[in-house]
Amino acid sequence: MTTDSQPIRDAATVILTREGREGPEVLMGQRGASAAFMPNKFVFPGGAVDAGDRAVPLARPMPEACRRRLAENPLPGALEGLTPETLAATAIRELWEETGLPLARPGTWPAAPQPDWAPMAARGLVPDAAALRYVFRAITPPGRSRRFDARFFLADVSGVLGDPDDFSGAQDELAHLQWIPLRRARGFDLPFITEVVIAEILRLIERGGDPDSVPFFDNSGPVPMFRRIV
Repeated sequence: MTTDSQPIRDAATVILTREGREGPEVLMGQRGASAAFMPNKFVFPGGAVDAGDRAVPLARPMPEACRRRLAENPLPGALEGLTPETLAATAIRELWEETGLPLARPGTWPAAPQPDWAPMAARGLVPDAAALRYVFRAITPPGRSRRFDARFFLADVSGVLGDPDDFSGAQDELAHLQWIPLRRARGFDLPFITEVVIAEILRLIERGGDPDSVPFFDNSGPVPMFRRIV
């Protein structure tokens, strides 16, 4: 049960990383001043699940531990047919739309794609979930103009085909796309939850390996809760 009438939409976000001159870097962009949700904030590429993301083929699956954790704690009212694969597809689509970078492999689609996926299919690319690591989940608190049940994926830039500095294929949802040294990212105008995610990512990268659990900020009920998805 939610605490206000604003619906909670399932969403996915990609934290794309690479090694830079100052250490690990993350790809971020700035939301527009007129955006209804988090205007002017620097964020990772991401957005809500579309119905068309449910039937998207994946060149390779995500790691099984990620898939299992994504399947846990579904909210009442989630999109019908929502699966871990759907969330992976959303993350890859949002990265593609907002940055022009394809997390994909060469291949042929088994059937005609949905319109949002047609440009990727036309390039002979199939989305690839193997690089995704599920690292964070957060539900937007009540009282906001938009509410999302957002799953955050970490992915190394080596999974991207093409030049990771070429954003010419990006749509207009994010401005000032840039690779930001992770240790300097908090100097930008960030949403609170993004600051929390950055701290978690720093810890993961410094420790190395896959996460042993996924932090979950659950604001779906009358009392905010923090838990870990093991």
